[in-house]
Amino acid sequence: MRKLLFTIVVAVLFSTCLIAQQFDLSAEVRPRYENAHGVKTLINDNVDGSNFISQRTRLNFGYKQEKIRLGVSLQNVRVWGDVSTLSADDNANALHEAWAEAILSDKISLKLGRQEIVYDDHRIFGNVGWAQQARSHDAFIFKFAPDEKNKLDFGLALNADNQAGIDALYSNAAGYKSLQYLWYHGAFDKFGLSVLALNTGIEYLDGSDEQTIDYTLTLGPRVTYKSDDFSADAAVYLQTGKTRDTDVSASYFSGNLGYKVSDNVSLGAGFEYLSGKDQNDTDGDIKSFAPLFGTNHKFNGWMDYFYVGNHGGSVGLTDIYASLGYSKDKFSAKIIPHLFSAAADVYNGATKMDNGLGTEIDLTIGYKLANNIALSAGYSKMFATETMEVLKGGDKDANNSWAWVMFTFKPKLFSYAPPTN
Repeated sequence: MRKLLFTIVVAVLFSTCLIAQQFDLSAEVRPRYENAHGVKTLINDNVDGSNFISQRTRLNFGYKQEKIRLGVSLQNVRVWGDVSTLSADDNANALHEAWAEAILSDKISLKLGRQEIVYDDHRIFGNVGWAQQARSHDAFIFKFAPDEKNKLDFGLALNADNQAGIDALYSNAAGYKSLQYLWYHGAFDKFGLSVLALNTGIEYLDGSDEQTIDYTLTLGPRVTYKSDDFSADAAVYLQTGKTRDTDVSASYFSGNLGYKVSDNVSLGAGFEYLSGKDQNDTDGDIKSFAPLFGTNHKFNGWMDYFYVGNHGGSVGLTDIYASLGYSKDKFSAKIIPHLFSAAADVYNGATKMDNGLGTEIDLTIGYKLANNIALSAGYSKMFATETMEVLKGGDKDANNSWAWVMFTFKPKLFSYAPPTN
């Protein structure tokens, strides 16, 4: 049976190569050890943190012809030891991506299926690559690129739980019932401009037990600038509309500066503001900005105290940060301190607290063992305030820290392109 299966696989690969303009087969194996001692929230001093190893394993297929592109990514995500040595783990397997793209012309294409959606700096749309399971959407995207400097994408999605013959309330497994968006990007010499308009629909039962979809609009531009060793970017997003019969009015601002001191040393500084709602505000509106489908681990400290499965609908955040990076040959290192404060008022009973939440310091190092093997590690420490303790619980004086070590293997297993004359 194994010989027959192997023969079939070889035959399929061979026949695919005969007709393909390009065929690629690659893999990824990424085990990561973590010592979590106060991650996402403050730990109590009388408990121990956790130690575990998680792993992502992927097999990626890429296929390209003149008028079609295909992408398939098979994925297994596990924690070492969560399955008995004698048991199967079918529930850990998933189809991370499975999409096809029709190339209608050199300017227009249609992309349909399960796919990662990533734009700009990952703040609103990202693939959440740090998380072993990552993020992908079932979506349709119309792509228009009139020239090399301008791009326009129109995307939409419609989610359902199954193929039932009657309309049933969506369980929100994907976080939304439907979405529509427009994204534009233009490159103008040293400047770049992106504009995103995203309409996200959440389905719910209203007061009359009728199925209803409310839409929240996220709208805003992002500007980038790059000149020699200096770079800068800024973004503004507004959120309006309704969700679950509640009005939404929220905002986001960010700005970053970067400077390459030498071939090996780089500096950076920036800030983010995500609006929140005062804890004594009783008007019922949503005033806390939601970064929606962004790669939130990339922002606001790597200990994930904010917007990684928590802090949503809360008092918002102001994050002031800096970075110092060093790289040479196969080695790299970076340190990033963050100064956090609440964007809205925090109360302990009737007492208004200081808005300061604390300081986090993130350190990471990396070493490239080979072209397709990387070793990285990091350590983070949170120095929290009493306000953070009031907001999240736990003990601000405990050793709130996080350490990790990760190997990433990305071998290219097979690649074929027809010879050129």
